[in-house]
Amino acid sequence: MVKHYFSVHAHFYQPPREDPLTGIIPREVGASPFSNWNEKIHAECYRPNAELRNFEQISFNLGPTLGAWMENHDPITCRKIVEQDLVNYRRYGVGNAMGQAFNHTILPLASYVDKVTQVRWGVADFEYRFGRKPLGMWLPETAADTETLDVLARHGVQYTILAPWQADQTDVDVTEPYWVNLPSGRQLAVFFYQSELSSRVSFDAAATMNADSFAQYLLLSKFQLDKTQRGEAQIVLLASDGELYGHHQFLRDRFLARLVDGATSQLGIRPTYPGLWLKDHPPRQAMAIRENTSWSCHHGVTRWMEKCECVSGNGEWKTQMRSAFERLAEELDGLYLELAAPLVADPWELRNQYIHVLLGQTSLQNLIETMAGKALTSNQVHRIHLMLEAQRERQRMFTSCGWFFEDFDRIEPRNNVAYAAQATLLARQATGVDLEASIVPYLARVSSERNSITAERVYQRHLRRAEALKSQRIGFAD
Repeated sequence: MVKHYFSVHAHFYQPPREDPLTGIIPREVGASPFSNWNEKIHAECYRPNAELRNFEQISFNLGPTLGAWMENHDPITCRKIVEQDLVNYRRYGVGNAMGQAFNHTILPLASYVDKVTQVRWGVADFEYRFGRKPLGMWLPETAADTETLDVLARHGVQYTILAPWQADQTDVDVTEPYWVNLPSGRQLAVFFYQSELSSRVSFDAAATMNADSFAQYLLLSKFQLDKTQRGEAQIVLLASDGELYGHHQFLRDRFLARLVDGATSQLGIRPTYPGLWLKDHPPRQAMAIRENTSWSCHHGVTRWMEKCECVSGNGEWKTQMRSAFERLAEELDGLYLELAAPLVADPWELRNQYIHVLLGQTSLQNLIETMAGKALTSNQVHRIHLMLEAQRERQRMFTSCGWFFEDFDRIEPRNNVAYAAQATLLARQATGVDLEASIVPYLARVSSERNSITAERVYQRHLRRAEALKSQRIGFAD
C-alpha cells in the first residue's frame, strides 16, 4: 500500500488592474506584445496549465480578482479549470480547489469586520465559481493571526496552508497536518509546506529542469525514514505562486505536468491534495501559530507596514501610505454607518452580502430592501449604493501588492491610491462630505525614491480624470 504522498499547491492570483472610473485595464507597456499583464500571464501560464490538465492534479486557489477577469477574457479556460476541480469532487467527494480571501488583503493588519468581509466575499466568490463551499482557504501571503484563523473556522473553512516558520515551535513535522485550537472552541487544520523544496521550485530553475530527477533526488528524500519504517502515511506539500509554472519560468508548466502525472509513480509516491488527505488522515496533534507571520516576510508582516530588510529602499512611503489608508478607512466607515444604520439593522451584514450583487446573484434593490425590512425611496437606495461602492473601493485599496515592492512608483501602489480616491469621490456623492482634507496631507508624504511622484499627485490626477469624464458624459447627453 502506498504510504508516500505529495501535493503541489499553486497560488494563482493577479491584483485588480482595472481603472475604477472605466472598469477597463489600461495598456501596460511592460506586458508587450500583450495589452496588459493579465493577458500575458494568461497566455504563458493559466491557459497552458489548463490545457495540460494540471489543475486536476494539484491543489490550487484561483484569486477572485483573477477569476472574474478570466471569466470575461477567456471563459473556456475558466470553465476548464472549474471542471478539473469537479472531476475530483465527483470522484472523491472532495474537490482540490481552495478559496481565497477576496482582495488579497494582509488579514492580520485588518480590522475584525474587514477580516469577516474578506472571508465572506471569498467564500461567496468560490461558491459562485465552483458550485460548492470551499473546504480550504488560502490566506494572502499566508499572513495569519489567531483571529484570522478563527474567522475562517467560523465560516465553515476546515483548513489552510502556512509556512513552517509560522508554527509556534521549531520542530514542526511538515509531513502531517496539525489542529490549531481557537479561542471560540473551534479547530482549524493547518498544513505546513516543505520549505526547502518549495524554495527550490520557486527560485532554483536548475532544480526543475527535469521532473523525474526532481522526484528521485529531491522529493523522495523529504519523507521521514522512521515513519516509513513504521508504515505511516506521509504527505510532502510544496507551495508556490502558480505563475511560476510557465510565466516566471519557461516550460515549467510541462515540468509540473510530468511531476504530478508520471515522474513519481515508479518511486511509490502518489499525488494528492489537502482536502482529500484530511478525509482519511485527520490531524493527530495540535500546534499553536506565531502571530502576525507570513510566507514572504521573515519579519512577520512588516513588509506591508514599513521598512523591511526583505526589500531595498527606506520603506517610509509604506508607513505613510498605510497610515493614510487606515485614516481614510475610519472616515469612510463612519460615513457609511451614519447613512446606513438608520435604514438597515446591520450595515456590516449588508456589506458582507453586497458580494451577491457584485456577482449578479441578486439585485441591489432586493438586497437593500430585504436588509431594511421595508421599501426605501429611490434616493435612499441610491445613496446606500454609492456608499457600498465606496466600501468596495475601500477594500481594494488594501490589496497587499500595493506594499509588496520596493518603491511607490509602481503600478500596484498607484492603483491602490486610485481606489482610495474613488472611494472618497463616491462618499462625497452619497453624503456631501469631502474627505480630501483629512487624507491629502498623509498622501503628500508618500513619495517615490526614483522620481518626484507622490501619492497626492496620483490621488488628484484621479479626481481630475473623474471630473473630465463627468463633463464628457454631460456634454454627450446634451
